[in-house]
Amino acid sequence: MMKPDFSAMTRKELRVYLLTHRDDRDAFYAYVDRSEVEANWLEFPPVQSMDELKNFPEFFEKVRRNDTDA
Repeated sequence: MMKPDFSAMTRKELRVYLLTHRDDRDAFYAYVDRSEVEANWLEFPPVQSMDELKNFPEFFEKVRRNDTDA
């Protein structure tokens, strides 16, 4: 069986493939590598209380967007 060309897949396609082929290590590593390359991380200092979370609305918006994009 021939493996698909992971480099030609979008990150979403690769994620779907990985979820249906969970034991495919090559797919896993391709997905992790792609995620690191395409990542646009948001970094925040650690919060000291739950009340501090309201100070990071852009974080929650990014999580909300990524949840619908995944």
